[in-house]
Amino acid sequence: MTDIDTDERTIVIHDADGFAGMRAAGRLAAEVLDMLVPHVRPGVSTLALDQLAYEYVVSHGGVSATIFYRGYAHALCTSINHVICHGIPNAKPLQAGDIMNIDVTVVLDGWHGDTSRMYLVGDPPLKARRLVDVTYECLLIGIEQAKPGNTVGDIGAAIQKHAEKHRYSVVRDFCGHGLGRRFHMAPNIVHAGRPGEGPELRPGMFFTIEPMLNLGRPDAKILDDGWTAVTRDRSLSAQFEHSIGITETGHEIFTASPAGLSHPPYAI
Repeated sequence: MTDIDTDERTIVIHDADGFAGMRAAGRLAAEVLDMLVPHVRPGVSTLALDQLAYEYVVSHGGVSATIFYRGYAHALCTSINHVICHGIPNAKPLQAGDIMNIDVTVVLDGWHGDTSRMYLVGDPPLKARRLVDVTYECLLIGIEQAKPGNTVGDIGAAIQKHAEKHRYSVVRDFCGHGLGRRFHMAPNIVHAGRPGEGPELRPGMFFTIEPMLNLGRPDAKILDDGWTAVTRDRSLSAQFEHSIGITETGHEIFTASPAGLSHPPYAI
């Protein structure tokens, strides 16, 4: 889950115990997304997927971070087609040709694991699949910039450059965020910007990188439910997210897929 309302006053630097805690929480979150792969198919509701995720998290000793968060009532955010983020699970069945982001955040022993991936429902059009591919590329390109001495701006600039090279727009209304024992904290990771700007990256910093790309314009609006963010022009949107930590020599991805299911189409 992404949230621009973070506390920017303090960037927490974590120690080895923090890395161990985030490693375990991140793995559990990634396992949820792995588990859901065979269940994402036409005719299945996002509410059913949400129940599967909730049961998996609880059975593995975790807690859903999003249930009761600011009144939210689900273990997942399920964002379909022109929904940018924070889509609410419901009973409507998935349709062949949909693309969907599933976002999950778990708490395990006090540490937060936050991650999301895109899923293809049936065989979406080529333009949708290409948007998904480039969004994943943007995630990896952003993560490449996550190393000591670089800045938050280096991450955003690299993502923006790659997205715009392919004629996609980058959503600015939502951003990545610091996390650890808190769900949202400093620094904010905006997925566009200028190299060299923003806080310098230092070992022990934990945050998410979660670029959101639109097929059309970058503008977003929030629906009346107070959560669902959609593209104003109803163009398709895609997102991927990892939680990472800055190390002495680079970064560690806490939410890498244990099953190797990092990018669709997923082998079942």
